[in-house]
Amino acid sequence: MSVLVVVEHDRGTLADASLEAFAFARSIAEQLGEPVEALLIGADAVGLADICSAHGAAVAHHASIAGHSVGDYGPEAYGMVVALLAARLSPSGIVASGTDRGNEVLAQAAAELDLPFVANCVSVKTDHVWELTRVQWGGSLNEEARLASRLPIVSVAHHAVEAEEVAAGATATITEHVVELPEWVSRSVIQDRVVLSEGLTLATAPVVIGGGRGVGSAEGFNVLEALAARLGGVVGCSRAVTNNGWRPHSDQVGQTGTRIAPQLYIACGISGAIQDVWERRRRRRFSPSTSTPQPTWSSKPTTQ
Repeated sequence: MSVLVVVEHDRGTLADASLEAFAFARSIAEQLGEPVEALLIGADAVGLADICSAHGAAVAHHASIAGHSVGDYGPEAYGMVVALLAARLSPSGIVASGTDRGNEVLAQAAAELDLPFVANCVSVKTDHVWELTRVQWGGSLNEEARLASRLPIVSVAHHAVEAEEVAAGATATITEHVVELPEWVSRSVIQDRVVLSEGLTLATAPVVIGGGRGVGSAEGFNVLEALAARLGGVVGCSRAVTNNGWRPHSDQVGQTGTRIAPQLYIACGISGAIQDVWERRRRRRFSPSTSTPQPTWSSKPTTQ
């Protein structure tokens, strides 16, 4: 028995949020008196095993996918891999990061296993049932819940815990698994990737300049761009701005946009909706990073 962490990566590049998932999983594993193990999906992921080991994984399970045409990430394919490996490994719980992709994969796995899935948790107490605290409404409130399940499946809210290396230089023990999947799981595949912006991203920038309807026009954001450049930050915006077509949706901050946690947030012409106020109150430590190309999707008809 173990707590299994589903590791998020993009073509072999680890998502930093997965390191938070390891920290969260360790807190659960300590309560259960069990080890933490990692699940790496896809050929490109095997190189991440030692990183997983440094963050507490006793074993790294590497799943190679066969029997279908998904050569890249696919939500149905990854979800089914998690479900099949859960049956093989019999973990006490499954954890992933509460990113869009992490939640998507766990939701697919939970549907395949016909089990509940609890997203965006900030703490877990294990007893006869798991007692969870999770964020709701974009972080404006916390929900207390109990999860009665033969296999708890949860994701950890992004930035809710700090990643911590606990075994620097550790070498992973890798267990190989070959998983046969039906062709229908390739209904959703990544068709292409488009780089929306270079350099800092909203999610990782230490300084964010937020603009709202009060900025007045798309041209009005030129001043904000200049200020962001001076401060080493990026420009975000409210939903009203994207609705008016002044900025792309990728620049939107808040409940229906990107969650941010900068060291400094400057709001310009924003009315102060509750989700925007919450974003300004979130304070976490960040390291700047370059943006990851965002996938575009294509769908194929389902045949079963």
